[in-house]
Amino acid sequence: MEESFNTEKSGSFPRLGRRRSKLETSSFKLEHVKTKEPDDKQITGPGLDCGLKRDHMLEQVDEFIGNLASAQDKSISPEIPDFVEPFLKMVDSRILTYEMREASAMFGQNQEEDSLFFEAVIRLSKVVDSLDEFAHDSETTGCFNRAGSILHHAMSLLENEFLALLDIWKRSCNMSILDSKTPKTPKESVFNSNQPETEIEFPYFPPESISVMNRVATAMIFAGYEAECCVAYTSLRLKALNAEFYNQGYENINMEDFQRMEWASQEREIENWIHIVTYCTVNLFPVERNLCNSIFEHDSTARRLFGDLATSMTVKLLNFPNALLLIKQYSTEKLFKFLDIHETLSDLISGIGNDLSTKDLISETSLTQHRIGEAAVSIFCELEDSIKSDNGRIPVANGAVHPLTRYTMNYLKYACEYKDTLEQVFREHNETEGSTEQEPKNATEDDGESTSTSHFATQLRLVMDLLDANIDMKSNLYKDPSLSYIFLMNNGRYMLQKVKSSTDIHEVTGNDWLRKRSSDLRQYHKNYQRETWSKVLQCMSHEGLQVHGRVSKSILKERFKSFNAMFEEIHKTQCSWMVSDEQLKSELKISISAVVIPAYRSFLGRFSSHLDTGKQQQKYIKYQPEEIEGLIDELFEGTVTSLGRRRHIHLSHGR
Repeated sequence: MEESFNTEKSGSFPRLGRRRSKLETSSFKLEHVKTKEPDDKQITGPGLDCGLKRDHMLEQVDEFIGNLASAQDKSISPEIPDFVEPFLKMVDSRILTYEMREASAMFGQNQEEDSLFFEAVIRLSKVVDSLDEFAHDSETTGCFNRAGSILHHAMSLLENEFLALLDIWKRSCNMSILDSKTPKTPKESVFNSNQPETEIEFPYFPPESISVMNRVATAMIFAGYEAECCVAYTSLRLKALNAEFYNQGYENINMEDFQRMEWASQEREIENWIHIVTYCTVNLFPVERNLCNSIFEHDSTARRLFGDLATSMTVKLLNFPNALLLIKQYSTEKLFKFLDIHETLSDLISGIGNDLSTKDLISETSLTQHRIGEAAVSIFCELEDSIKSDNGRIPVANGAVHPLTRYTMNYLKYACEYKDTLEQVFREHNETEGSTEQEPKNATEDDGESTSTSHFATQLRLVMDLLDANIDMKSNLYKDPSLSYIFLMNNGRYMLQKVKSSTDIHEVTGNDWLRKRSSDLRQYHKNYQRETWSKVLQCMSHEGLQVHGRVSKSILKERFKSFNAMFEEIHKTQCSWMVSDEQLKSELKISISAVVIPAYRSFLGRFSSHLDTGKQQQKYIKYQPEEIEGLIDELFEGTVTSLGRRRHIHLSHGR
């Protein structure tokens, strides 16, 4: 058997006598077997009839290792003590004992026995490493080869057990999904679900398995077999992560098929992608990092392994947004999904962590995020272009809120929910483009206070200014100036209420915009009153009614006729006009009544007696003040009311 060990060759292990990787011996933490008083218990194993007790023998090995380390002249071959051979036989015997056990269950049956074995392996690796520094004579060479062969055998055992333990996830999760041809539906994310989690949580390893893997990995790395240990770990963890991706509903999509999809279908694919990335950020990557840290005691090794695994999975995830960018069909409704992707990539970067092992991965992810941000800027600018190009020559019926106003304000309100992300992408865009406005300017509000205007706020105000200009242009399409002012009030009030009802958009626009908008609305209101009701009020003026000191009946009759005709025309026309904001509608009606009713009541009270009673009064005095007030209340409802029918109803009820 000894000869076979000396001539053994393995494709996964280095040649015998290979120097271990340079790890500080002092940094290795070894769980020592509890010191026991010497007793008559003999060291078990073939060839151990020398009568040395186990603990005494181990102490002798430690002393031998210490002597080798302190030797000044490494050119002289050291003398090999007699207890070295029994020690080697003991280790070899324990290896054979463990090999007869079932894989993934070799360790854990006897904690003291396991501790003894790992201690012995560590001592063996120290012996091999120490002898390698000396010149070899025949005795040293024989001992060196014999120890190296047994160490190689031990490493082979540990690697097999390490692989078997890492493979436990296959039996813990339903791996039949890997062979299934049936498309999978993404499961509800465990971090979004309020339902109790009944499935075994990833990565499926019981604590005792992690403990054994830690001892195995520590021993292999200490012995110089770090590369073999890490390759084994990375290989099986990649399989497990790929399986978990699939289990969560992630499949590589054909980008040609994706590009041919309708936007609604593309949205679903984006949501699925966000689901799996969020799952990685919240669950998969933290768990995988913890697993690396639990198995590998050296931080640098754990970070490097996690970095390699995270890189492999993240590159796969980045393929999707990078392919999405190739479509270049940036219609405005796509903005919010691009912002969702941008925010998801921010979370992913945080989940990966920022250290040297993930530096390149962070850089690659950040580049993709930046490109998504540039796409978001382009999409937002599409809104500006759509407003500029909307120069339709057909006015909105009845002066109602224009569809462009509704769309733009709702779009901006929703966009402001992403204000922090939009601020970031516009700032980065300005920096990339070398804009002269890389730093936001200071804007002075009406109250004299200086406030910092963000990049996104500047952009949002630009859109609202464009919308204002577009509304002004469209107001000129109305032939009736009064209807033009109703249109301006409708749209201006809609914009104002949208800003007031959203804390986010209010925060971006600021109070100065609200004050200016309110001032504009008051001016539109005054202009409407003047344009519509000034001529009506002139009919009720007292001036010009007296001729030679007496009220002229003919002039009075003409005044009543003019009032009736004007009011009826206004009523007929403006009942069909639409004011959708109830508060604005109420304010308009109250202000009209406040001007018209007192003037009409005064005119009627002073001059009605100058008309003959009976039919003459009914002919010219068609309405009482209460009727006028009721008719005013019918304005701006978007319907046509027959005055003749209304008057008939009032007369039949005695008014």
